[in-house]
Amino acid sequence: MVSVETRAAIDAEIAKMPEKRGALLAALRLVQEEHGHLSLEAMEEVARIFELHPTEVLEVVSFYNHFRAQPRGRHEVNVCTSLTCSLRGGRGLLRQLQAYLGVHAGQTTSDGRISLGHEECLGACGNAPMLRIDDAYHLDLDWARAQQLLDGLE
Repeated sequence: MVSVETRAAIDAEIAKMPEKRGALLAALRLVQEEHGHLSLEAMEEVARIFELHPTEVLEVVSFYNHFRAQPRGRHEVNVCTSLTCSLRGGRGLLRQLQAYLGVHAGQTTSDGRISLGHEECLGACGNAPMLRIDDAYHLDLDWARAQQLLDGLE
């Protein structure tokens, strides 16, 4: 499951740490980069590498929202739902996106185009409501602009 190249990169991360477990997050990131998400099989393999129980790896994956245990859409759309963004319309924008896409936060559209989610803070409070599409921030949104952004995604 984990390629020879990824395994070598994991071993290099482990070599940097005084304790093997210190490289667990880096290893999970590397495996996710290789496969796009962390399947149960991949988490079991990482557990074997780190001599951990698979549930320990699953706990780490489920704690950090940048790890994905399920395949994702071609684009990730995340709305900031921090208190500031919520007060400025973030949660309303999320509800509109859910209705428009026909999925709830945490789900992927049936065509595999968009995975919708929300994040607690994207650090752009002064420009709320905002969302992140893949790695790009889109600020000071209204529904029309958000819809235009979604429609432009392939």
